[in-house]
Amino acid sequence: MTTTTTAAAAAAVRTSPKAVSRASQRQDPAATDGRRRRREPAALSSSGEEYLTWLAVEQGRSRNTIASYRRDLYAYESFLAGRGLDLAHSDADLVESYLSERRLSGRAPTSVARALAAIRGLHRFCVEEGLAESDPTEDVSRPRRGLRLPKALGEEEVVRLLASCGAGDAISLRDKAILEVLYGSGMRVSELAGLGLSDLGSDTGLVRVLGKGSKERLVPLGRYARRALDDWLGPAGRQRLAPKRWARRGDAEAVFLNARGGRLSRQGVWGVLGKRAASVGLGGRVHPHVLRHSCATHMLAHGADIRVVQELLGHASIATTQIYTRVSPEHLRRAYEEAHPRAGPRAAQ
Repeated sequence: MTTTTTAAAAAAVRTSPKAVSRASQRQDPAATDGRRRRREPAALSSSGEEYLTWLAVEQGRSRNTIASYRRDLYAYESFLAGRGLDLAHSDADLVESYLSERRLSGRAPTSVARALAAIRGLHRFCVEEGLAESDPTEDVSRPRRGLRLPKALGEEEVVRLLASCGAGDAISLRDKAILEVLYGSGMRVSELAGLGLSDLGSDTGLVRVLGKGSKERLVPLGRYARRALDDWLGPAGRQRLAPKRWARRGDAEAVFLNARGGRLSRQGVWGVLGKRAASVGLGGRVHPHVLRHSCATHMLAHGADIRVVQELLGHASIATTQIYTRVSPEHLRRAYEEAHPRAGPRAAQ
């Protein structure tokens, strides 16, 4: 493991101390409470910065992951600073106390688990780099994370949502393509927003997707998604929104554009789904990950192999994909009755 990186790479994972402080205050309201004033570090420690740089450069972690880890580590170091301590003087009891404080403040189990992952990763990094003699998180147990089942839409609800883009104007063609591609491929919203024209290939029916950790995979598109994408990329769609002169060079390659002719952002995709869902009575239930969940759930319900779904969604572990097998007990029972020799009517004969 090495911490030698270019100045540009290191700068890519740094933010200003003021920005970090504002993010920490948003995460922990107690930081702004005058009754609990604490001494906070001016910025993340040098060890913390080296660790984040290592994650970004050598592990290929995404910007969103780095930003989340930065907030978690700054909150942890602020907790230590409030007790007049730093990373070198932390111990298992302090880590447990910090996690307990997170839980009592209303943090979800997943947020507490992520905080521990960031803290544990930092301390292990310090030990392996010779910056510390021991890891205080070795004896800290991982928080129990309750089983959270994906909230998939029913197939009839998906049909209603896809039918919400009936008009033939450029925005409607774009929104239709977004909905069809998200549901038809199971892409993450960040993957869809990052699509470039060169990623669409030719006649293979496969789209190149850049997933988490900058890992590429090929994703097939069904006939409905391909048709919607072709309509959007035709004269009545994308060309109507494309500007005569691109504000940013990279936007010219973007598959999906906003009304101003720039690349559609992740937030823009959220807005599209919210608007279309509200128009068919599904407001508040639909966001990009719901369509991803629905894609996986419906494929498994129709007999897809779980390994195929894992590859389609870009899950590194089959355990992540297996959660979708729990959302359809009817499918589980039907498959059991059809496969087990003593489960169905045949067993009584």
